[in-house]
Amino acid sequence: MELNPKFRGRRAGRLIGAGAAVLLVLVIGGNAFTTVQYGHVGLYKTFGKLNDSVLTPGIHFKIPFIQQVIQVNTQVAKTETDTSASSKDLQPVSTHVAVNYSVDKETAFTLMNNIGGNFDTVIINPAIQEIVKEVTARYPAEDLITRRDLVAGEISDHLTKRLAKYDLIVNEINIVNFKFSDAFNQSIEAKQVAQQQALKAENDLKRVQIEAKQKIAQAQAEAESLKLKKQEVTPELVQLKQLEVQEQAVEKWDGKLPSVTGGATPFIDVNSLSGK
Repeated sequence: MELNPKFRGRRAGRLIGAGAAVLLVLVIGGNAFTTVQYGHVGLYKTFGKLNDSVLTPGIHFKIPFIQQVIQVNTQVAKTETDTSASSKDLQPVSTHVAVNYSVDKETAFTLMNNIGGNFDTVIINPAIQEIVKEVTARYPAEDLITRRDLVAGEISDHLTKRLAKYDLIVNEINIVNFKFSDAFNQSIEAKQVAQQQALKAENDLKRVQIEAKQKIAQAQAEAESLKLKKQEVTPELVQLKQLEVQEQAVEKWDGKLPSVTGGATPFIDVNSLSGK
């Protein structure tokens, strides 16, 4: 038995309507929830207007097709800036600075509502440029090199106060590099060479002085020893030494007298005296 064409049309229409309803529910349901990622906070945006309710990481409901959720990164981020300025002694210096910063979770709405998402180029980089120029102008060029930590600390203090007005947190600042003119670099190198040579000459002088003192001390010790030895020599000791020498001579004598003597004494034939 065949179905009435009219009935078949109605049935098909109902199926299509049911499918469309299911599809609509799925689309609406899929747009009714959103997820705020870890390390971020969310802000509702309704018809272009931000809501000051801050959403924590996780799943949140939103009105489909009417609301959207803007995610704001609250993790530590980094920006790097090159700044050209002059030192206190008017040496041109280029400074490469790296700044680690983060967004305050509690005040993300204020930042996004007043500045927007490009706050790094609108607020942070111009502030770094201005403050680095201001601080480097207070120091001679050589001090920028030898007192880098102090310079970085001063820049960090000023930058922290400046960005706090916009609810931005400065976590760390690093002066990656100072770059000076070739003429200044050559003068620094020449000064270092001169200092090294002066230090070597000073060390050599100290070594010579020490050696001279050692020789004087040694000579004084030898003189003192000789003096003590002379004090130990007495007439009795001399006589004793003479007796020791004579005894040694007698022990070594073979019993024969010398046949010839020299000097003013006439020659004497010892054999003739003995009758041989």
